[in-house]
Amino acid sequence: MIPLTIGTTVGAPERPAVIDGSRFNRHTFWCGQSGSGKTYALGVVLEQLLLQTELPVAVLDPNADFVRVSRTREDASPQERDRFASFDIRVFHSSTRAEPQLHARYVDLSVRSQAAVGRLDPIADEEEYNALLHLDKSQAQHFDKQRFLEALASSHDPARRRLGMRIDNLEILDWPLWSFGRSSVVDAIDERPRVTVLDVGGFAHQAEPQAAALCVLEHLWEKRMERTPLLIVMDEAHNFCPPVPRNSVEAQLTEQLIQIAAEGRKFGLWLFLSTQRPTKIHPNVLSQCDNLGLMRMNSPRDLDEIGDVFGFVPQSVLEQSPTFRKGEALFAGAFSDEPQLVRVGRRITVEGGSDLSVEPSAVEVG
Repeated sequence: MIPLTIGTTVGAPERPAVIDGSRFNRHTFWCGQSGSGKTYALGVVLEQLLLQTELPVAVLDPNADFVRVSRTREDASPQERDRFASFDIRVFHSSTRAEPQLHARYVDLSVRSQAAVGRLDPIADEEEYNALLHLDKSQAQHFDKQRFLEALASSHDPARRRLGMRIDNLEILDWPLWSFGRSSVVDAIDERPRVTVLDVGGFAHQAEPQAAALCVLEHLWEKRMERTPLLIVMDEAHNFCPPVPRNSVEAQLTEQLIQIAAEGRKFGLWLFLSTQRPTKIHPNVLSQCDNLGLMRMNSPRDLDEIGDVFGFVPQSVLEQSPTFRKGEALFAGAFSDEPQLVRVGRRITVEGGSDLSVEPSAVEVG
């Protein structure tokens, strides 16, 4: 067992609340409605994993909540400050102009994923799909957008010309995500720093965050036989694997996540999914989770779903969820010997995406 002290138990006698860090070699589901303290508590758990284990972590961060994870709070102890200063933490940005920016290589995507980005169906658009399938990717490290489009436009093959027009019309290669042959975030992840944060919240196109996640997950799956452990944290996970995908990129991403959820554990690819409601996650992903962190949840439908999926949690305990105060959580599953109600402890690092406050007017009313 690797003890992670993540707060104190609720009720008397109060004692340290401990979960087993070694059991994050299972998929974990973390949920709680808005205002429950879910993201703050998620940060507490991740900090303890960093302090007590050697497990590398990659965070898909739609709200820039973890972009300051390398910065310790003023009340952190000297020992905590020193430990976090020693970690290799890399943050890739999209919601600000801070460097390094988050980039990935378009040509690194699989053909199926490139087709998804281009809204190509292998049957309905068979000729264009086939043209995409046989494009020369040998110069991937020196990809040039203009030459690529010109080569397609001047091709003697009508299907290639149509493919080039589709890519140009959809402005796919104008997405800020693409690095055009230069370094990609996957190059950093391959080096297995302790933490890699992908700030995916700043992209304008709806499918760009999903495309960024798809680049990373496909790459990890392609290299799965290396069996290099990685905890993949997906905050607001409903944006990556909903029950009904909203676009072709999200559908391809959901399919990849279903595969990782079903088979990734034996290769050291472990998911940590965080969202507001279990019904917003694809059931084939949710059903593979063995660890549960549940914060305040008022919806009977959502509590019923949790009860069905996590049958090891007594119904009487689940029914307490609507009464949880902010920062209180139920921990159950592989990482907890028995279900325990916890008051989550303090953060060590700075939370990046806390809610904005409403400032009072400078004009007095009297």
